[in-house]
Amino acid sequence: MNDLETNGLPAPLAAGAIEIADGQHAFAPGERLAGSVRWRLPDDPAWVALRLYWRTEGKGTQDVDVVTEERFEAPGRDDRRPFDFPLPEGPYSFSGKLITLVWGLELVAEPGGAVAQTDLVISPTGAELRLAPPEGRDGES
Repeated sequence: MNDLETNGLPAPLAAGAIEIADGQHAFAPGERLAGSVRWRLPDDPAWVALRLYWRTEGKGTQDVDVVTEERFEAPGRDDRRPFDFPLPEGPYSFSGKLITLVWGLELVAEPGGAVAQTDLVISPTGAELRLAPPEGRDGES
């Protein structure tokens, strides 16, 4: 059963899926991100959008920044749409001792809120950068 199938059960209040071309979730800065989104909503939406954003996790205040938002024209209650846009040059995905920066895609509908989400990695190495203090140092200045 895929994300939107109900297998004879009552339909969920809102369901969605984000499908990235080739199932890829790690990208180089500036690369193109393409795929499709689909949704099933209980009512006709006023709008549906796919947001590319980054967020921080860890100690301190969480930061979130929406970098790109693609709104889909005349969305239906049960719909599928392609997307294709360039990724930004940064910031890179990283994980440090205190803070992690994670990229993500979020499919949002009004009404309905977030109906699907997936995490991404954007880095020149194709993997989340691991930050550590220089060898032989304990991080103190």
